[in-house]
Amino acid sequence: MKVTGLALVPPPTAADLPKVTPELLASVLARYSRSNEGLASILEKVDVANPEASIDRILKFVDYGHASIGGLTGGLAIALDGVSMWLAYKIFEIAQMADGQESSTRYITMDPSSLPTAAELGLPDDLAARWSAVMAKAFAAYQQEYARLDAAALANPGLVRLPPDAKPAVVARLRKNYALDRARYFIPLATRTNLGLVQSSRMWATTVKHLDSLPHPEARAAAQLIREALLKQSPRLMRHSTAEKSYEEQARQELASSLQLGLARLSTQPLPDAVWVKVDRDAPPWLREEQPVAEALRHRANRYGYQGTATRRMRVTFAWNNLAIAELRDLNRHRTGHRYTPLIQAGFYLPPEIPAAPHQALLDEQAALTRELMQRGSAAYVYALLLGAQTPFEHSTQADKFIYEAELRTGMGAHFRYAEHLSAALREFNRQVPEARDWVVEGTAEPE
Repeated sequence: MKVTGLALVPPPTAADLPKVTPELLASVLARYSRSNEGLASILEKVDVANPEASIDRILKFVDYGHASIGGLTGGLAIALDGVSMWLAYKIFEIAQMADGQESSTRYITMDPSSLPTAAELGLPDDLAARWSAVMAKAFAAYQQEYARLDAAALANPGLVRLPPDAKPAVVARLRKNYALDRARYFIPLATRTNLGLVQSSRMWATTVKHLDSLPHPEARAAAQLIREALLKQSPRLMRHSTAEKSYEEQARQELASSLQLGLARLSTQPLPDAVWVKVDRDAPPWLREEQPVAEALRHRANRYGYQGTATRRMRVTFAWNNLAIAELRDLNRHRTGHRYTPLIQAGFYLPPEIPAAPHQALLDEQAALTRELMQRGSAAYVYALLLGAQTPFEHSTQADKFIYEAELRTGMGAHFRYAEHLSAALREFNRQVPEARDWVVEGTAEPE
């Protein structure tokens, strides 16, 4: 067996490596998969001074499907500045194979200057001024509650859980986070944020195709910008990234379903907590699972440890009726399996530290605007939502991934509301899989 690294095989030298484009890398590896001559022999035929001709020569050798080599392009990084929080959420939902990060709400300017224009978001012209006014009031409520909670925590340090012997800088940071994490439910989903993702050309093409098939002008504009950027790196593969009928039809049906369900359930009152967990341990009769669950779990030093087949083969679907969009944005980033939400406002969550009564007029006005947009069949209704809007959310995956998420989202530094949701799901999981109870670490969301 011979293992060869691209950077070590002539003719490419250190000076030549920047010229090895993602598509050249993909085409070389594709040729490698259809040859027994070895990588060094293939690279000897590559003209790094003329990569385009080398790519064409390799791809003409045999009919390579674009999808089969698109995944060989390595990680192509794209940063998107100034997109709405809704679009960031949607891209993470679509790009399930990507690694990425989004700006935290703790570091974004929270005032109307952080909003796209109504025209950019596709809001009806006659509702633009009304939307802007509601969003401005939402930011004002956020600022008001943040200032009040920060002052209360400063006057009464016992409100904020602190690690032992916390230094003054840590105390100040945790006090700030205490206020921000509770006031954030007033933040508009339309607020601008930034995100960066890394994925292969194949997955980028799928992501861009999906964005280009959505009814939201912002999504289609982002698709065009991403396509233009990636055409410079992967021109052949990004040709397969335009809107496509099956994507458009599914987007149309999902929007219709969300509008119907959203109008039926629209409310400003908080939904009571409810969780649903379904565990499926079935296996084919010729390949039954023999490993005890304890053996799959007990050898881990922490949540990053490798689990055994007993949990890796166990299917788990878990769902909440009332996940606030503030939490949805992060839980949606757990990439494994399938996630689904109609993204509606079936209720509105405020933490116990924030009384609803002083803000009821704002919430009523926001709900009325959301209802008006939904009644018109406008996909732009999502931009009327605030992060406190509660929506059903479902995630289906395997037990090892669920256990990791439950341990992460109840562990050190976890947001208090994440911990409540995941603790509830974990209790139900343990009821159905009691032999896991002693080996899954439910945290207390203690401060970092």
